[in-house]
Amino acid sequence: MSAHPSAPSPFRQPKAVWAVAFACVISFMGIGLVDPILPALSSQLHATPSQVSLLFTSYLVVTAVAMLVTGFVSSRIGAKRTLVAGLAVIVVFSALAGASGSIGGIVGFRAGWGLGNALFIATSLAVIVGSASGGFAGAIILYETALGVGIAVGPLLGGELGGINWRGPFFGVSVLMAIALIATLVLVQPTPTPARRASLLDPLKALRHRGLLTMGLMALCYNWGFFTVLGYSPYPMELGTHELGYVFTGWGVLVAIFSVFVAPRLQARLGIARALYLNLALFALDILVIGLFTSSRTTLIAAVILAGAFIGVNNTITTQAVMTVAPVERSVASAAYGFVRFIGGGLAPYAAGRLAEHYDVHMPFYVGAVAVLVGLAVLSTGHSLLADAERAQAAEAALHTPAENRVERLERDALAEDVGSAS
Repeated sequence: MSAHPSAPSPFRQPKAVWAVAFACVISFMGIGLVDPILPALSSQLHATPSQVSLLFTSYLVVTAVAMLVTGFVSSRIGAKRTLVAGLAVIVVFSALAGASGSIGGIVGFRAGWGLGNALFIATSLAVIVGSASGGFAGAIILYETALGVGIAVGPLLGGELGGINWRGPFFGVSVLMAIALIATLVLVQPTPTPARRASLLDPLKALRHRGLLTMGLMALCYNWGFFTVLGYSPYPMELGTHELGYVFTGWGVLVAIFSVFVAPRLQARLGIARALYLNLALFALDILVIGLFTSSRTTLIAAVILAGAFIGVNNTITTQAVMTVAPVERSVASAAYGFVRFIGGGLAPYAAGRLAEHYDVHMPFYVGAVAVLVGLAVLSTGHSLLADAERAQAAEAALHTPAENRVERLERDALAEDVGSAS
């Protein structure tokens, strides 16, 4: 006889956690916000797809490099001030991007946006994990919910505002981030500075741990496929701004659903390693379908929306694994992992545009599918480390089991033992 204790709901949280989660939603909206306006930017600003894709490259590469300094900054001014600084930077640079009149200006201001994004993302995850009720797993689910909602709403808002003017999405993010900034100032309590000041080299030193490096390299390859789909697929669809917004909203809805509801069940059923192997293989197959049937608009749209399911599963499972796979502070692990994975996300859209210009529209997706398979191969070299991470997560989850459920489980185990002894 056995009983599975019910975990507390990840959605019963203090107001401060909800304030940070709301800011996370707005921050993650910035990922898909520009998708519906990519073709419009290309035509109205007389830029090639590869030039427009630099909006992703500048944003994500700067985010990656800036991840190395987030711990250094946070350990000196505290988590709340780091959050506020990141939000303020995003407010300013998203507004400047909207006011810009050239693709070069937008790319440059997106780079500044990426700096604020790095300060915010790494710190927000640490704040949510440290402040949320319900334990580590519940905090990660809440974080991934914010990511999913932001990714889902971003393209919808981008499509609606972009249908009015391509500047609209940038100004929209600036206004929403200003609201998130005020909520953070009011609801999040001041946080003391850590006793130990982090070094600029801490994230790079953390990558000496094989588990964290393996997860980071896998994520680099996975993000290559992810941002190939996100950054280049709008062009062959040949849809209007509103229609692109609806397509990527459907994609984002699947990201949210599979992050929150499917990924935990899949991990519980298959384990971390097998769940990731299966998911990465299916994601690579989906990207291959996009490459093979790029000329079929219906197939292309369906495959792009379906990609959200695989991205949602991968995001949740890998985020939890990264936090437990290396014996370093979670903020350091998050920064190190973010540094490696965002490099792949930043380079992929530009490479996709260049590949399409030199070969054909199918080639970027073929390369993206191969990149994801390479990530799967890299991940398989750390199979035993994933098993260790799974045991660590199970041990931590046990610490956050409600007391009454633990008592009930002990009583049932004792009863089972008595029955076994009597027989």
